[in-house]
Amino acid sequence: MTRVATVPMQQSLSNAIQRSQQNLSSSQLQLTNGKKATDYRGLGIDAVRTLSARSMLSQQLSFQYVGSRLSTTLSMYDANISQVDDTVSNLRKELATALGTRNSPGLQSLVENTFSDVRAALNATEAGIPLFAGSQIDSPPMVPETLAEFAAMNPDEVFINDQVRPSSRVADGVDMKYGVGASEVGGALMPAFKILADAGPFSEYLTDDQMTAIRSAIAELDKGLIDVRNANGENGRKQAEVETYITRSTEREALLTQVIGEVEDADLAQVAFDISQR
Repeated sequence: MTRVATVPMQQSLSNAIQRSQQNLSSSQLQLTNGKKATDYRGLGIDAVRTLSARSMLSQQLSFQYVGSRLSTTLSMYDANISQVDDTVSNLRKELATALGTRNSPGLQSLVENTFSDVRAALNATEAGIPLFAGSQIDSPPMVPETLAEFAAMNPDEVFINDQVRPSSRVADGVDMKYGVGASEVGGALMPAFKILADAGPFSEYLTDDQMTAIRSAIAELDKGLIDVRNANGENGRKQAEVETYITRSTEREALLTQVIGEVEDADLAQVAFDISQR
């Protein structure tokens, strides 16, 4: 008579049920968190690939953060240099008008206010640190507070900035130096203000000597505006360069995110099918 060994069959059936339950639990977990595994060990040999991709992704995200901060800083340079350009250009226009009419009501106030505007722009700060000071961040780079104080100073005492420039890592192996000194932007404008300070104060009508001084001042302003616009042009070039690096980093982020997803993310349609089967 043939005997049937029921115990081994029961054990085999029990093991099969346990495996099925484990697989079902694993599928339900994948459906819940959207991932193939809960740790890198569960990814097997693909763990090395995803770890490498995650390291590169973190690097690209850091480049984007640095680039965004740098872009903001360069925008502040642009705003302040443009302020110098606008206010000095307006002064030049009013000086030319005064030459044509010989009338100068309010001209003295305009000269003083323009000097103050230039000083405010060149002494601008970001997070309490002067933008145009180089490494000399303990005090504003443009020293005189008023036109009268400026007129009494030696030319080499007006600015105290240096030529040291900060740098930021905007891409792998790329460190971008940026910034400009106050003397580089406003230094060539100071002779014009010196001429106007010595020729003043201006009353309602210009004298012959004041007319001559204004002509000389306009010529000096024209020279100074060239430096201002060159500085802003270089700053604008760096802004465009930073935006290019940010765009590249964003594209690489998308690629690396896709690579990581292909390794780590579960196929939810397949998971749902497996659950129904199990």
